[in-house]
Amino acid sequence: MLAFPAQAADKGFHADKVAIRKQGDAVLALLSYSAILDLTASSLSFENAQSDNPSLTMAQMGGGATLSKEVPLYLEGAIGYSRYDPVFLISNGQETRPIPLKWNSGMLQGGIGWDFPVGENGEWVIRPIANIALGAIASDVKLGEWWLENKANVDFNFGDGGQMTAGGLGGALMLDYEHVSPEHDIDLELRYSYIHLEGMGGSKDLQSKADSMTANIYARWRAPIADWTLLGKPFRYVLETSHSRYYGDQAGVLGFDYLTTLGAGIELDSSAYPILVTRTRLVGRYVFGNGVEGFSVGLACSF
Repeated sequence: MLAFPAQAADKGFHADKVAIRKQGDAVLALLSYSAILDLTASSLSFENAQSDNPSLTMAQMGGGATLSKEVPLYLEGAIGYSRYDPVFLISNGQETRPIPLKWNSGMLQGGIGWDFPVGENGEWVIRPIANIALGAIASDVKLGEWWLENKANVDFNFGDGGQMTAGGLGGALMLDYEHVSPEHDIDLELRYSYIHLEGMGGSKDLQSKADSMTANIYARWRAPIADWTLLGKPFRYVLETSHSRYYGDQAGVLGFDYLTTLGAGIELDSSAYPILVTRTRLVGRYVFGNGVEGFSVGLACSF
């Protein structure tokens, strides 16, 4: 890009603002994966088939918990990061040239809810949740900013660094089942989440919005491995599965509208000792969806 001749400015290269807005909408749709708690999509990385370089990398760390049965206030939160590699096209009416502008985004999400027990033993609860999200998107345009402004005569507002802040409100409804016994533990969650994200500041050409929904089912089985003990507690194996289906602007933005995981791992119980972490789980997962598949390793802690 920087090797183009200086007379390119006289030819009047211009960017397609409609395409820019569509890219902004797509980035916000991607940001939805960080704004919605979802184990299935908590870590994703896709490679560009032409360059073998990652064109998309996403990671999310988060969790949630109920204070107690006496005070069934539920709190959740997550922090997410993604790196997206779109390509803008600029044209002078005779020729078109690509400008790769890699975008980085960060997202903070928080939620507050309340548990309503179903049944006498309290193993089933219905949990409505209100969510809020705040994120920022910035482009790797620093190196090419001088060329964009002085050589290409690009006519969209990217001089502020190609950035946008985004915020959103949403909610979720969960049906949660937890069974704890010496023989085994069972966790089952059904969740439907919605988030509306909208650009709030930054480049005027990137003021976009996205409405995304995720329906998820998650199940986990934990049981002791024979009579093995470690740190004074049974050493356990873990089996889990989850399935997420994406709707709204999330659907198809990555080429698939669902993801499924199958996982197995181990769990170390440290609750016999006066430390903050009571359980630590290491789980390997196989992930697949519409035309995609992969593997991941997850580390989780209970407090």
